[in-house]
Amino acid sequence: MSEEFKMELAKDLGFYDTVQKEGWGGITTRDAGNMVKRAIQLAEESLARQNPQ
Repeated sequence: MSEEFKMELAKDLGFYDTVQKEGWGGITTRDAGNMVKRAIQLAEESLARQNPQ
């Protein structure tokens, strides 16, 4: 995952300020998990658009 993409996810999920102040080590495990879930969701949506059935 690129740093830019991770920052966008952090903004979307509402913990960008924490990342700015404390770095990635400052986020909770729940936030990290939500970030991964959202990245997977976006990837699945992208694949669905590329390969409609």
